[in-house]
Amino acid sequence: MRRGVVYAVIAYLVWGLLPLYWNVFQTVGAFEILAHRILWSFVFVGIVLLIKKRWRSMMSALSGAKVRGAMILSSILISANWLIYIWAVNNEKVLETSLGYYMNPLLSVFFGVIFLRERLQLGQWIALTLAAIGVLYNTLQYGEVPWVAIALALSFALYGLAKKKVQVDALTGVACETLLIVPVALLYLSAIQANGTATAWDMQGWQILLLTLTGVATVLPLFWFAEATKTLPLSTIGFIQYLSPTISMFSAIFIFGEPFTITHIISFSFIWAALIVFTISSLRKKSQPVALRT
Repeated sequence: MRRGVVYAVIAYLVWGLLPLYWNVFQTVGAFEILAHRILWSFVFVGIVLLIKKRWRSMMSALSGAKVRGAMILSSILISANWLIYIWAVNNEKVLETSLGYYMNPLLSVFFGVIFLRERLQLGQWIALTLAAIGVLYNTLQYGEVPWVAIALALSFALYGLAKKKVQVDALTGVACETLLIVPVALLYLSAIQANGTATAWDMQGWQILLLTLTGVATVLPLFWFAEATKTLPLSTIGFIQYLSPTISMFSAIFIFGEPFTITHIISFSFIWAALIVFTISSLRKKSQPVALRT
């Protein structure tokens, strides 16, 4: 139990601190950062597969048409999620990314009702209503929809739904997803290098080193999360998962200097109230959705 808690806390700490990591590459475009993240994630997970001698099992997982289709969809959704997140961090919208990942478990439950015909308790419906009020209030006050938060929550909830169609471990899942999307990343990187618009290699040496380590930063938390799930009940991981958006929120306010207005306080309060109601209701059912950040 103790080791599981440590693994879970470390995983969600890393996911919460990712805005600081992506902000290092502020001079590089979001598409270019995304392409490098996909490439280096594939390289790192490929090395791990080679060491564990699991390349054959990974390729066999893609042999079925149904699995391959679900993995292609997963690759597209997680790439979109990564792109929006990276863009938001480098465009001073870290607070909105935090809101998105607070919303994610609630949206995942909503999709469970729509697509998987899951039934909710009254408390869970109340939670969804409170979250909707929070987002609506934010929209009315600022005159614009918090599209970053909604897009992040939506893309990741749909990603989780796609993953429901295939039962593979975290390592195999990331390997398949990066394998399917890495040709696109390589084509994009080759194209911008050829036309002279690539900017990543113009950074300082330590920044380039960190860029090549994006694969490590992507895959390692997944391993830690997988280890945590072996010994911890999902209800415990469900509580720990809120560590990540909380860290992002504090980073936005105290490090990136984003304004935290009365509107934010009221909007976030509705979301937090929704999460409290939702968690209590879910614990009564002895189940809790888990947000897996990649």
